[in-house]
Amino acid sequence: MYLDAAPAFERPPIAPKQNLAEIQPTKDQAVVLYVIAVYCVVILAVWNIPGARQIINPLKLLTVGWHELCHIVAAIMTGGSILRVTIDPNLGGCSLVEGGHPASILSAGYIGSTIFGGVFVLAGWDTLVAKIMSFVLGIGLICPLALVRDKLTILLTFCYEALLIGFWFADHGSALRWYCLFVGIMNIYYVVWDFADDRFFRKANDSDATQFSLLYPAISAHVWALFWILFQTGALIGFILLGISQFKRTDAEMMFEASKFLPTK
Repeated sequence: MYLDAAPAFERPPIAPKQNLAEIQPTKDQAVVLYVIAVYCVVILAVWNIPGARQIINPLKLLTVGWHELCHIVAAIMTGGSILRVTIDPNLGGCSLVEGGHPASILSAGYIGSTIFGGVFVLAGWDTLVAKIMSFVLGIGLICPLALVRDKLTILLTFCYEALLIGFWFADHGSALRWYCLFVGIMNIYYVVWDFADDRFFRKANDSDATQFSLLYPAISAHVWALFWILFQTGALIGFILLGISQFKRTDAEMMFEASKFLPTK
């Protein structure tokens, strides 16, 4: 009798383990994670502390302005028309719309803030990206001044612009990463600051979470706020993982790459 030397059955090949190195932060990247956590606490405090709130007025105007722009775009795209727009660092933003699809218009604000903030968060992982995004930031800080008459806010805006320019000359713009990251966190978690303004300071313009509760009375504003906070937290985690996996560079490597783009030395 002939016996085949091969075994009666073969063990299926073991699937290769997922390469976790891509989402494992390097030592340099770990610093960004710590800064993100600190920024979340600092922004929450400064946004809500009387007196200190005025210090970040230019960045608040940028954040509120972009948020309202997303409402406006969604309104126009769904067939609505804009009756009035208010952008105020203390009262918040308000876009009075006639027609359109209410749910889409409301959702566009927080979704737009999340995407805009996420791009700036990515800039926090790479100096070259931060230098490119600094142009968006520079223009974004100036645009809201068309609606601002407060002299202190105007003065602070020019101070923030001067700081932005100054950061260009620090290690080929490496300091811009932290500037962009701050703006990113402020935008991506806009629902937190928006709802806090609504609950604690009773601002004249309601938060979008409150507007959702008026549109859908069966669900309270607190539930809507929690939903959007979870949404934006998930988005932040996604952008963080994307930044870790795509920008694995040392500080020296980032400086070398950034020095080739509009060099300052």
